[in-house]
Amino acid sequence: MVRRAQPERTCVGCRQRAPASELLRIVAVGDGADVSLRPDPARGLPGRGANMHPDPACFAQAVRRRAFGRALRVAGVPDHGAVAEYVDAPTTTSGQPDRAKVASKVGRPT
Repeated sequence: MVRRAQPERTCVGCRQRAPASELLRIVAVGDGADVSLRPDPARGLPGRGANMHPDPACFAQAVRRRAFGRALRVAGVPDHGAVAEYVDAPTTTSGQPDRAKVASKVGRPT
């Protein structure tokens, strides 16, 4: 039996490598100043993609480090509300993940 190598990708949140099948692909939709991020679990949307573990802690790290803009080559800060809903990450009124809630959800100190 011949085993095929699975493609590996790096999570934009925790920066750990994992098989692409374990990571959530995220794409930028829109143009100019009106860019939003969309989760692509089927990996079928066109365009450049960023990969992330479907984990609120990785999402919080990616937002804090502004990794989505760099990985997707998008100028400015894209709207990440749809991705936050998909990974069920709590957000504050500013749209940023609430670090205390995310940390308590994954069992880490704030």
